[in-house]
Amino acid sequence: VARRPSAPARRMIEVERLAKRFGDHVVFEDVSTRIAPGEVVAIIGPSGAGKSTFLRCLNLLERPTSGSIRVNGIDLLDPRTDVARVRQRMNMVFQSFNLFAHLTALGNLTLAPMKLQGLAPDVAHTKAMALLRLVGLVERADHFPDELSGGQKQRVAIARCLAMDPDILLLDEPTSALDPHSVSEVLAVLRRLARGGMTMIVVTHELAFARDVAHRVIYMDAGGIHEEGTPAAVFEAPRRPRTRAFVDRAGSHRCRVVSPEYDLYAINADLEAFCNRHLVPRGTRDDLLLVVEELLVIHALDLPAAPLELAVRCTQPSGRLVVSCEREGTRPDPLADPRLPDDFGVRIVRRVAEDVAFHTGVEGSRLEVRLRLRESP
Repeated sequence: VARRPSAPARRMIEVERLAKRFGDHVVFEDVSTRIAPGEVVAIIGPSGAGKSTFLRCLNLLERPTSGSIRVNGIDLLDPRTDVARVRQRMNMVFQSFNLFAHLTALGNLTLAPMKLQGLAPDVAHTKAMALLRLVGLVERADHFPDELSGGQKQRVAIARCLAMDPDILLLDEPTSALDPHSVSEVLAVLRRLARGGMTMIVVTHELAFARDVAHRVIYMDAGGIHEEGTPAAVFEAPRRPRTRAFVDRAGSHRCRVVSPEYDLYAINADLEAFCNRHLVPRGTRDDLLLVVEELLVIHALDLPAAPLELAVRCTQPSGRLVVSCEREGTRPDPLADPRLPDDFGVRIVRRVAEDVAFHTGVEGSRLEVRLRLRESP
């Protein structure tokens, strides 16, 4: 869990009634918030809610239509403000890395400090190597971007921002273009920075990261800040229906199985990615894949006549997994189906599960399996 900010009452960023429009299209309006030194703020919400645009407005990569932004007491929208100098203290990490392809990882880190801060090459080199060590990439110092994985590129991009000694990091979905393994690498770096007291504003779809690391969560929807509060408040007890629906939807994975010739490998790959996003322990992940495989075999007896809605939900705040198999119409318990050739699959499901419940009614039937949390042995 991230360190709570022991910050003075002074606000590092003050946003008042900010709005952004493109012609008649309103991206967001009347957005007001405060960011304290040392605070980690996660911005979540559906695509198109204006999250990335809001982040870009904070350092004037997009010009707000109206409102005010003050950074360390400086009015960012004042024509007399040296915006380039403010940006050096408020650096941004992008989805697409934006590294200089013709420079090595080390060269990417030393260029700006030498050009903009006037550091001597040997000083810039020493500083860059320390930052590469911080993000675990000293051995890749002499590699060019096209020789690095996506996660390594993003870690270099983060280190390049840190090379300018910023007070604030803005991160625009820094893991969205990465594979699950690389996501874990980048999130580990961000956790380390959060523990060290770095002020960060992160637009993210990684709800587990937001829950575990952020001091405050902002949910953007319907053209503005729809709800904000502590991770416990937003994820466990959201006040507004839209927030609740988004959290429930983002914390679940669904697939529709319509044929006995289903692609188990594709289903498993999607479940692995879901588990990575929600930091599910390895042992629980193994149990999930095993249970889903057996449940699909059991339910395949009625395919394609009765399509199956398979859903996996990560419950908050416990992080437990609940697997549900839903079908239309009144149906008997599939775990007691006399057509099963043996009870091997049923015994596996009951042995692995913490709890199994079956519900049926006019609107449909649902088998629900709750899995225990466990690490790999």
